[in-house]
Amino acid sequence: MKITLREYQKEDFKALEKIIKETWHYDDFSSPKTAQKLARAFLSSCLTNQTFSCVAIHNDVPIGIILVNIKAKHKCPLGLRIQQIKAILALLISKEGRKVSKIFENVDQIDRQLLKECNTDYPAELALFAVDSSYRSKGVGKQLFQEALSYMSSQKLDKFYLFTDTSCNYGFYEHQGMIKRNEKEHSFNLNDHIIKMNFFIYDYTNHH
Repeated sequence: MKITLREYQKEDFKALEKIIKETWHYDDFSSPKTAQKLARAFLSSCLTNQTFSCVAIHNDVPIGIILVNIKAKHKCPLGLRIQQIKAILALLISKEGRKVSKIFENVDQIDRQLLKECNTDYPAELALFAVDSSYRSKGVGKQLFQEALSYMSSQKLDKFYLFTDTSCNYGFYEHQGMIKRNEKEHSFNLNDHIIKMNFFIYDYTNHH
């Protein structure tokens, strides 16, 4: 299987939006329309929060993405910020969209708490990492992860963190040598179902 790796381009957005929607199972807790708006808001927010992007392409179609944000180097281009604001507003127009975005606010607070309790000043974050489910276990994730590591090395950085949770394959990060630093459990009420989830922060230290 021939995979090309390159920087993110505007025309990748639609395919990546679909991957995000499936990876985080947005259709399980909202209507297809809201799920799509959610994926759009999430992806456009991630794109405002990065200094490095790498997209995996197979047969001209994006099948995975990784974003890294080096805090000291970060500047958000206005176009991406406008795209983010539009996507968030589109989500907040509907009642369902507002309800679902409350969950995101909760997750955001949990993440911030996890980071705060680590008491570590991380220079970089792995801001987004997603691979099309039909291409998992084919080494695509590993290739993307290696690209991110190479970028960090080229920037002389040896430490970064990421947030993940039980809805993802977090075992992957352990295989890549990352260490779980903190964990929180949270219960959400989704359409009268109580869903219990665990949220994690992992970090990576490169010992040269």
